[in-house]
Amino acid sequence: MKHIFRQGTSDRVLLLLHGTGGTEEDLLPLSSLIDKEASVLSVRGNVSENGMPRFFKRLREGVFDEEDLVERTNELNTFLNEAADEYGFHRGKVVAVGYSNGANIAGSLLFHFEKSLEGAILFHPMVPRRGIELPDLDGLPVFIGAGENDPICPAQETEDLKEILEGAGAIVTNHWEKLGHRLTENEVREAAKWYKKQL
Repeated sequence: MKHIFRQGTSDRVLLLLHGTGGTEEDLLPLSSLIDKEASVLSVRGNVSENGMPRFFKRLREGVFDEEDLVERTNELNTFLNEAADEYGFHRGKVVAVGYSNGANIAGSLLFHFEKSLEGAILFHPMVPRRGIELPDLDGLPVFIGAGENDPICPAQETEDLKEILEGAGAIVTNHWEKLGHRLTENEVREAAKWYKKQL
């Protein structure tokens, strides 16, 4: 997968996952706000939707291609294992920071692979899949940034995701904004505060 890796001074790795139409450059400014010392692994999605990079296909807005989602989640997990070997980082110290489509693939890692992430910051995610049994997420910290008036990701979707993750043992914090689907600076700063307390 096309990516950028920047070596940090601590053993933690921030996995940056962009939204639809983004690139591996998009979320780099967030990494220094969240953790200046962590290494950074920023990945570009391998799916193209009308020329816009994504991490998995969708049938239409808000409706995921579940078969492709599972396949691409496997692909990302394998890539993380390989990147850990290549760059020499601890596979168990990866914290995802994802926005929109990137938050959805990060959520899907949690839904499908035990110990795939040490924690996750999910900005405007949806529930990746419903009706499946999640792995044990006991004590895993998750921050969800959401918009009360998000037209793409309804508030109920956020509440459902929190409930499902907590049902598997995760410790979930929801933070609400009122600027739709936009990722705000305040949201990122709240996530950074949460990160410093939880991780």
